[in-house]
Amino acid sequence: MENTLVQSLIESGVHFGHRASRWNPKMAPYIYARRNLIHIIDVRETVRGLLRARKFLRDVVSNGSFALFVGTKRQAAETVDREATRCAMPFVSDRWLGGTLTNFRTIRSRLGRLEELEHVIKSDELSTYSKKMQSALQREYRRMFRNLNGIRTMNRLPACVVVVDPRKEKNAINESRKMGIPTIALLDTDCDPDPVDLPIPGNDDGLRSIELVVRLLADACLEGATSSGAQAKAGVAPVAGVTREPAEAS
Repeated sequence: MENTLVQSLIESGVHFGHRASRWNPKMAPYIYARRNLIHIIDVRETVRGLLRARKFLRDVVSNGSFALFVGTKRQAAETVDREATRCAMPFVSDRWLGGTLTNFRTIRSRLGRLEELEHVIKSDELSTYSKKMQSALQREYRRMFRNLNGIRTMNRLPACVVVVDPRKEKNAINESRKMGIPTIALLDTDCDPDPVDLPIPGNDDGLRSIELVVRLLADACLEGATSSGAQAKAGVAPVAGVTREPAEAS
């Protein structure tokens, strides 16, 4: 299977990093070579990170917890939306709202407002408002739907956060660290791997690369859900997930 995985990763272009002039020196252990001013990522490190991340996600989901998928950049948004929905995990694919993790109670209250607007718009109640108010309510609903729809089923903090490009999603990474939530990230040669618990070095700009990695991580969540069901039937205690210590306040 590993040989097939390596072939699939190479075909997806996961090994293509950024221009050498843009690299982060902390990514040196994950770089294989430099070709035509472009850094080439060591696919062995990608496989190692991917296998560790998949095992961790299986354990998390089989333990009855869940992961939050985050990818708001143009190349990642559609894939994150589709794959997280496929494996029944919450996701953020449009915009990370500050406080999504650190001020979760307030975010949950905004979800109540989203449901309220949804009820108004889908019922005859909307027609009782003026044209101007109808337009304002619909605009508010569209904005809130884009920002919150992916996390509307998230009734507690996730056990893990999966990120595409930690440079782009630095706020999600920072909030995860503050809350002691482990992170998995697909990160390119211009990223700092230190804040990430389970780094997957790879091309975080290529559509095919992102699709493959996110799909494999979603598959791991589905496998964990299947394992959880099997364990429940057999009366077997699930495997506990790894946790991170909350970061000290700066």
